[in-house]
Amino acid sequence: MGMSAQEEHAASPRDEEWPEAEKAEKLARGAALKWASGVFYRPEKLEGLGQYRSRETQRNSSIQSRLKSTVQSYLEGVSAGLEQLRSAAQEVQSVCQELGAARWALLDSADRFQGLQQMRALLAEHVQLASVVQVLPQLFSVHEVFSHTLQLLHGQRLLEAHAELMMMEHLRDDILSQLHLRGLSSAQATVLSYFGGLQELNESLAKQLWDIVGSSLQLVREDPVLFVTAVRIIEREEKIDDTLLLEATFLPPGRPKGWRQKFYHVLQEAIRGARFRATRMDTEGPGLARHLAALKKDIVSELCVVKDLMVQCVPAHYNILSLCTATYHQALTSHLQDILREDLDKQALFLLLEWALHVYHSPEMMGHPDLLPEVDVSALGPLMSPELVDQTERKYVVKVKASVLEWMQRTLEVEFKEWFREEEPETDHQGFFQSALPVIVMQMLSENIQVASLITDSLQQKVYNMALEELEAFLGRLREALVQCAKEHQKDRSTPKHYISYLLAMLNNSLALSKSVSSLHPDTACREVPASLQAALDRTQKKACQLLLEELLLDLQPLFLQLPSRKWLAGSQLVSSMCEVIDSYGKDFSRVRKPVCMQLLTESELLVTSQYLRALMQRKMVCKGEEERGQLCHRLLQDATQLQELFCGLGLEQSQQSLEALFALRELISLKDPALLSLEVLGFITKYPDVSDEHICTLLDLRGDVSREVRHMVLEMMMQHSQVLPDSYQPIFSTILVPAPELPFCLHKGKCA
Repeated sequence: MGMSAQEEHAASPRDEEWPEAEKAEKLARGAALKWASGVFYRPEKLEGLGQYRSRETQRNSSIQSRLKSTVQSYLEGVSAGLEQLRSAAQEVQSVCQELGAARWALLDSADRFQGLQQMRALLAEHVQLASVVQVLPQLFSVHEVFSHTLQLLHGQRLLEAHAELMMMEHLRDDILSQLHLRGLSSAQATVLSYFGGLQELNESLAKQLWDIVGSSLQLVREDPVLFVTAVRIIEREEKIDDTLLLEATFLPPGRPKGWRQKFYHVLQEAIRGARFRATRMDTEGPGLARHLAALKKDIVSELCVVKDLMVQCVPAHYNILSLCTATYHQALTSHLQDILREDLDKQALFLLLEWALHVYHSPEMMGHPDLLPEVDVSALGPLMSPELVDQTERKYVVKVKASVLEWMQRTLEVEFKEWFREEEPETDHQGFFQSALPVIVMQMLSENIQVASLITDSLQQKVYNMALEELEAFLGRLREALVQCAKEHQKDRSTPKHYISYLLAMLNNSLALSKSVSSLHPDTACREVPASLQAALDRTQKKACQLLLEELLLDLQPLFLQLPSRKWLAGSQLVSSMCEVIDSYGKDFSRVRKPVCMQLLTESELLVTSQYLRALMQRKMVCKGEEERGQLCHRLLQDATQLQELFCGLGLEQSQQSLEALFALRELISLKDPALLSLEVLGFITKYPDVSDEHICTLLDLRGDVSREVRHMVLEMMMQHSQVLPDSYQPIFSTILVPAPELPFCLHKGKCA
């Protein structure tokens, strides 16, 4: 197994040269030993050793054969490659020798090329001179052609004139191009001066073209030949422009002309200038309506001409119908903005809004059957922007508000004058007093809201809000007018003659307004009256009721001043006189619709009760004995019963009356034993919790038999049983002021008895 010294010495250089081979051999030997130890670790396995040796010998022989074949193939390839490299080196060396010979041959013939260069220069000069000789006749005839072209232009033979003009421009541009290529820029000024007449011809031709384009709408109706000629010339010039811009080597003076864009511009200016010159007179009233009607008619007519005639006279890529439609649209937008800068009245503002938002898109104008479907302004945006519409609507509302305010003020002035008439107010078919005020006011507001609904929902809502604000303000002025009328009546109760009747009519008017306000709302599903307006209506109604009750009180006051008195106790007709006054007012109140009629009766009854109680508490009388107390109780019972029956007859149910307080007071006075007053007073204050200590003391004084101890006991009891007013309680005593008792004369530092 071991190696000899000679083998180690022979292997040493190889190991140094191929260290990987030694490593691979060691790994192979190690793997073989590991395999052999694993296979032959049992003695019985050694019997198959010969088979393993034979198999491994065959495998090694196969591997060596494949290795030899591979190495042989590799060596043959290397040999062929070396042979090809050797052949290529020989060919390169041969080419280098031939190139060297060619170089020396070229150096020998360099002198001969100098002669060819001179010949080339002479040839170029000859070509130039030949070109000049060819154009000399044209150059000499330039001014003659200028004159002839000018005559053609004056005779409107535009196509012929333009053909000669293009020929002259081509000649000039060709010369300038040659000069530019040869760097002879200094000579260009001479050429331009020689062809100076071209500028005048161009300007003359352009002027005629733009005049034709400016009147194109009329020409295409009468004789479109001239317009078609102008378009053909413009298209020729556009093609020349495109060609020169595409070459981009030399751009002659005046190029590009851009006559197609000029065509668009002139046509647009012609449209703008012909129809959109509104004078100050046009922006006021009927003048603006006539102006807008003329615009509608003319624009539809001219667009029909464009659609039916002009479109056939221009190339399709001009999109002439779309251009004219957009021009009209933009011009109208600017025109309306100019008009809106003026101080317009409400009629003019309404006309503009209606025209821009409805008429413009309607079948009467841009939706006309003769224009559809080619004309479509939906893609051009609104004629008035949403911001401008909102601004115009606000201006309109301001104008309407001023008009409504003025109209309402005149209506109120007429109404105020009618209050002082010698005749009673009008009545309806049921006999209720009324005037034309609510009808006039509501009709005016309703008409303005309905007119606004013809424009937009937003304008209708704005006018509706304004109407409610103005109605609320009007009600405030109406209350002031009622107060002013009441002041005049206080000075002289005979003026106005039918003061009460007109107050009653005003109550019916207030009811009519309350019922009609909800109908103003644009949304039929939402008919709620705003809280502030309802409050204003309620205040107006309360003010009229207050003035009526004050008038009733003025008539009753002299009668209440007469009680209590001994004459009254004896059985005067004082309360009968009161009943006559109240009955008269009650009949007047029946000329007011419910529920205000019942409200007046209720408040009148409360007024009578409170005034009756106030009269009893004025400390005018004290009962001198039991007999007078009996008379007082009898009188209270009789008066309360008479008044109660009166109000029941007028339609006020007994359960709604406050006269029960007089019956309760009678029980308090009719009590025979003063010691039981505490219990009676407790029941009284429980039923009427707004009664005060002063009220009870005054009523006890009216008896004339209440001692200081009993009075003190009653007040102590009231202090212990303080009352809280229920929410549904109608106050009676809280409105009655009790006069302060007169103090007896006292000596200095003495005690009052």
